[in-house]
Amino acid sequence: MEFKNDLGNKAIQDVIAEYPGIGEILARYDIGCVTCKVGICLLKDVVSIHGLSKEDEAKIAAEIDEYLKNR
Repeated sequence: MEFKNDLGNKAIQDVIAEYPGIGEILARYDIGCVTCKVGICLLKDVVSIHGLSKEDEAKIAAEIDEYLKNR
């Protein structure tokens, strides 16, 4: 997944610290990045690591993009 400001190449813990709403979006798809103790996955890899469908991956990307537009 591609995101503005090269956000996709940042560790998810850093992304969620800066943009907490992204953690909420991921949680709606049962991706528990907010509670993960490791948090070093890159945002762009989070969805593929969790094996979601391409359709869900597209939905998540669209929701994150929309969230970032409002920031």
